[in-house]
Amino acid sequence: MVKAIGSDSTRELAHLTDEELMSRYRDRGPEAVFTELVHRYERELFRYLARYLGDPTLADDVFQNTFLQIHLKRGLYEDGRPFRPWLYAIGTHQAVDALRKAGRHPTVSLDQQVTPNQRESEAGSLLDLLVNEDNGPLEELQVQERQQWVRDSIERLPGSLRQTLILAYHQDLKYREIAEILRIPVGTVKSRLHSALSKLQDMARSVNRDGKE
Repeated sequence: MVKAIGSDSTRELAHLTDEELMSRYRDRGPEAVFTELVHRYERELFRYLARYLGDPTLADDVFQNTFLQIHLKRGLYEDGRPFRPWLYAIGTHQAVDALRKAGRHPTVSLDQQVTPNQRESEAGSLLDLLVNEDNGPLEELQVQERQQWVRDSIERLPGSLRQTLILAYHQDLKYREIAEILRIPVGTVKSRLHSALSKLQDMARSVNRDGKE
């Protein structure tokens, strides 16, 4: 993970918003400002990348490349632009590029707990949506079998649905943030999530009909 070097952070920097820090870094470029931004996001972004990529070593490389891009693209930053989705957009692009070069697909955490006030409509984990207390279609499978089934099924989703689903189940990203990251309307984010979950539920129902896939 990137280590903040030579940090000169002051109490003033700690009270600035991400957007104010980014504008200051764009205009003046002090190392302490960059260090503060890295410090704020190093754990959060690294966790997201590690879960998305399924490889902590690769996640570390992508994390560093992400902040390198923040440095290189600082002149393109517009005042007031929300920093977090911009950072995630760059990080996701770097992750997708890394996976493409490695010939792999992204992975998804199956135990990410989400509360109603963290995202607009879903609650619980992705696995909870497919397995419930009423003997859902995956109820007879062991926990590890269920998790592996969901991972395998997600890899079978179309790329756009898979990417949206993974973003939605990481780091409490809201619909509007996902929309900005993917550069699509909020309504498209919602429809992609609905379609992805519907496809997974259809696959789950087929387990009862045809046995394990």
